[in-house]
Amino acid sequence: MYTPYSPNPTKKQKHQTVIAGIDTTQLETRLFINNEFVPSIKEKKFETVNPATEEVICEVWEAGVEDVDRAAKAAREAFEIGSPWRSMNATDRRDLLNKLADLITRDRDYLSKLESLDVGKPLGRGGKYGSTVDLHLAIQHLRYFAGYADKLLGAQIPVDGSILCYTRKEPIGVCAAIVPWNFPILMMIWKLCPALAAGCTTIVKSSEKTPLTALHIAKLCKEAGFPAGVVNVLSGYGAGGAGEALARHPDIDKIGFTGSTKVGHMIERYSAESNLKSVTLELGGKSPLIIFDDADLETAVACAKVGLFMNAGQVCTACSRIFVQEGIHDKFVSAMVNSVQDINIGSFEQEDEKETLRPIEQGPQVDKIQFTKVLDYIKIGQVEGATLCIGGHRYGHKVDNCLR
Repeated sequence: MYTPYSPNPTKKQKHQTVIAGIDTTQLETRLFINNEFVPSIKEKKFETVNPATEEVICEVWEAGVEDVDRAAKAAREAFEIGSPWRSMNATDRRDLLNKLADLITRDRDYLSKLESLDVGKPLGRGGKYGSTVDLHLAIQHLRYFAGYADKLLGAQIPVDGSILCYTRKEPIGVCAAIVPWNFPILMMIWKLCPALAAGCTTIVKSSEKTPLTALHIAKLCKEAGFPAGVVNVLSGYGAGGAGEALARHPDIDKIGFTGSTKVGHMIERYSAESNLKSVTLELGGKSPLIIFDDADLETAVACAKVGLFMNAGQVCTACSRIFVQEGIHDKFVSAMVNSVQDINIGSFEQEDEKETLRPIEQGPQVDKIQFTKVLDYIKIGQVEGATLCIGGHRYGHKVDNCLR
């Protein structure tokens, strides 16, 4: 399922400048702070790699603690009473979110290819899942919360006496959002929309594995007309880097994180050790699928296939445990193997070059860490007595930087 990742790909792999129509020399790689693209203060960079071919796509500027300070300062100033953002009518916030949705719609073909290039997911043609599905959902999400911006209502509360008692909902302040690598665009939009609709200012940290589409969306935020400091986008690492600095920063009022349970514990601790900022966590799961003897076999297999193999299994709600009642067990396993054999594996570039080809359903794992983790779990299962019915090894090999 994955062409092995080289530890230092710039020294081993030729750098393609045009991939699936994307000129990688023109990609924005700087940090987006206060409506400007800027290099990091320490001028450090890291590589982002095409997981299907091992090739380095480009080098991206790495945010450090000092850059988090800059972004927090910009976001705080943008949130001050009397600022253009705080003085803006709710209907104007609505219009900005709709404008951003319009711009993403305009650039959706480019963004879907850039997302597939950086993550490794297919495009999503022929009714299959892929980056085009994520773009559609992101646009729908923007439209939904745009409609919410001028409908944030308080309440009038009856009390004794000649007293007026009411509640008023106000934006919480500067919100940081740490976005995972499996759904970079969709998760960025999910976290931005409610915060912007409510009138908060934001700092987004993308995953070091998949930083590219977040930077293009930052460019669109500026084009849409969001005031300076309202949306800031940082690329970089978690522990010891920009992620930890955001969680510890005293001038950030809330942080939202999607990722592993282990890191979720760290986010809670960092926040508690600093300013007790509000924390929202969406962490990894181990979702079970339970199939009884009276289940419709075709439906059960279809659900299990999508639930486990969508996005190469890189989904927090993937049904990575399947409990099958004894009476239907053998039939289910046989039908599942037959269904999985039909999955078309490959790179989105193959799909893009020849639209007549059967749509790609599964791309590579995002990097060697994930690839090795999947193989390790397969080995653990075999050691514990499980039977390997299909797969369990690397699919394909790289020839002239293509999957076969």
